[in-house]
Amino acid sequence: MSAVRTRLALYLDLIRWNRPAGWLLLLWPTLSALWIAAGGFPGWRLLTVFVLGTILMRSAGCCVNDVADREFDRHVKRTAQRPVTTGAVSVREALTLAAVLAAAAFGLVLLTNALTIAWSVAALAITLIYPFAKRYVAMPQAVLGVAFSFGIPMAFAAVTNEVPVLAAWLLLGNWCWVLAYDTEYAMVDRDDDLKLGMKTSAITLGRFDVAAVLGFYLALVLVWGLALGDQGYGVPLGAALALVLVQVAWHAQMIRGRTRDGCFRAFRLNHWIGLTLFAGIVIDLLLRK
Repeated sequence: MSAVRTRLALYLDLIRWNRPAGWLLLLWPTLSALWIAAGGFPGWRLLTVFVLGTILMRSAGCCVNDVADREFDRHVKRTAQRPVTTGAVSVREALTLAAVLAAAAFGLVLLTNALTIAWSVAALAITLIYPFAKRYVAMPQAVLGVAFSFGIPMAFAAVTNEVPVLAAWLLLGNWCWVLAYDTEYAMVDRDDDLKLGMKTSAITLGRFDVAAVLGFYLALVLVWGLALGDQGYGVPLGAALALVLVQVAWHAQMIRGRTRDGCFRAFRLNHWIGLTLFAGIVIDLLLRK
């Protein structure tokens, strides 16, 4: 029995179960899109499908990412003790777990409609591509931004059976947000990544990294503000966007010194930005009733 518990602990570590920031970053914009598409509460079935599906796919992505990066991770201080990197979990085990998790997520998507299923297949493809983008793309965070934004069109597809232009604008704004927080994340490992020859936005942007991060955050506020303002969202959303700007100012203080601790802390606190936007949207919709 102790062996089973040990194995389970390793698998939970592999999928970052004790570090929920990753799936929260996926969840908040997806929930925002669900509420916007439905004009309010989307129903328990869709809520369950998207919450569980988000957690499952994020977990599967962690498995694939760790397999792809296992040779690099051993040379990076922050990732050297990951289960696949140390050999505590084999490549075959990690990929099997990823397949099981992805299959479970796909099973949930089957409860929606054909359009959502089609978008989910595209989302899976990008999830599988991202871990290898770091070898070839100057800013692989741009690829991750697409992968981490696919919950938005999927939410609209599930609720309305179509993906309107509004979804594209929300995806664009969310893509900018991913560029912001994943650049902060990349700033943590910049020294190690330079030695390994990895490509990241933190390296590509160089001394303009902090300014770019702040610009990406402002783009999120601008795009979502204009897109939702055009849909009749008012004071509650405006207040949420103002609170996001306050958080952005806080992030500027945390990352301006480019320290590992400061940048990592900034990254981990990003889910509060997503929660703030979601809360503003929910309150705005409730006040219309």
